[in-house]
Amino acid sequence: MPECLFRQSGTQPMKKTLIFIVFLVLATPALLLWFAGIPLRGVMDMSAVGTGLTAKLACSGYYLSEFSDDKNLSDIASYSPAVGMISLRHEPHQTLVASLYGTEARARYYPGLGCTLQHADMVDLTAIEVPALAHAAGAWPIGNEVPAADPQMQTLLDQMVLSDTQEGLDTRALLVVRRGQILAESYAGDIDANTPLLGWSMGKSVSALMVGRMEALGDLSRDDRGLFSPWLQDSRRDISVENMLQMSTGLNFSEPYVPGNDSTRMLFTAPSASDVAMSSDLQYAPGTHWSYSSGTSNLLTRLVSDRLGRGPQGLVDFFAAEIAQPLGLRNTTFELDASGVMVGSSYIYAPARDWARLALPMLEDGKVGSVQWLPKGWVQAASAPNQSDNDGRYGYQFWLNSGGDSLRWPNLQTDVFAMSGNRGQVVMIFPALDAVIVRLGWTAGSYPNDSKFQPIQALLKRS
Repeated sequence: MPECLFRQSGTQPMKKTLIFIVFLVLATPALLLWFAGIPLRGVMDMSAVGTGLTAKLACSGYYLSEFSDDKNLSDIASYSPAVGMISLRHEPHQTLVASLYGTEARARYYPGLGCTLQHADMVDLTAIEVPALAHAAGAWPIGNEVPAADPQMQTLLDQMVLSDTQEGLDTRALLVVRRGQILAESYAGDIDANTPLLGWSMGKSVSALMVGRMEALGDLSRDDRGLFSPWLQDSRRDISVENMLQMSTGLNFSEPYVPGNDSTRMLFTAPSASDVAMSSDLQYAPGTHWSYSSGTSNLLTRLVSDRLGRGPQGLVDFFAAEIAQPLGLRNTTFELDASGVMVGSSYIYAPARDWARLALPMLEDGKVGSVQWLPKGWVQAASAPNQSDNDGRYGYQFWLNSGGDSLRWPNLQTDVFAMSGNRGQVVMIFPALDAVIVRLGWTAGSYPNDSKFQPIQALLKRS
């Protein structure tokens, strides 16, 4: 506060200053709501959300992607320049601490499980035995041997990565698959084919694949209702598994990622991500209204965990035996929250080759080799428009090009659908071309999939 405000005689300057301070304090919540969309309840959450976000992402970036603290902080700062005020320090037991003016958050790395924000009341993640995967030799996708790249596609991908760097789009991995083989792949900087990168909301699609695998094994059905005991006493008992897959539950979950909303509390401050959506009340009749909800995805992994039993050990064993092993995943980590449930909405790290492996069953009607890995017809249902009143362009945790009044990506094939995540993560699936495009990066804002992938699509059509 400028010293000159106190140099004049009398009390009038001091009075005016105090009035200004009071006004500023009272006005700040309203200004935050007006300019940044931060609700009143979020003002007190800002430090906790900022440190939680920083600790979690910096921990995973450091131990999984092997990025430096500086690189992680630079990435996280793209969400808010306030990250520049947050400090990081490393503590024993592979723990990373983020601090901001007395508020601290801790994330700990658990080998084979990734990083989890620490809470006083949490399950003992050190007790989990991480299954060892048997990596097959031979050709990709079950093995990891990749043939020589298609020259034209390799040149195109290299040019795209370079131009994206020059345009500030920060593409870090770009890979194209055609007829079950990798045509070409290109990487930026120190990133390579083995570097796990955060998929953000692409984890939602992986959560759906887990549900599909559970159905194939006879452990749940898309028609199941009465899914959680807290819902049995009200209309939420009518929510089906398919409603959750299509994000048409009708639950009143607040998705915008600002402090004070359900989404940020779910990911950065709550011990249980699924508990946040579990407590949401019903706003619409199930199946009638589509609303993008990360909370719903975490309810899906919670449901898988509940049906499997055995707590986090059962969930980790299932992912290893029924997802990672049959698909040939090499370096993928699906992280747990402090309650021991995988954060299905957001926290899966995988290299581009593994993201492509996860997409392949969606081109083969759910088959992996000769095994009907997903129920027959599940892929068709998963890539079909939902029946909501407001937007049909969303399937089973996959974004669809068609199904509404307009195409989502008008320059791409009508039948394409995609895994999609924040900062431009995308796995675009082209059924008519029997192809997959994987793009991983860190774009502040949206990555222009429609225009960027059009040249790749054109080259695929000619091959």
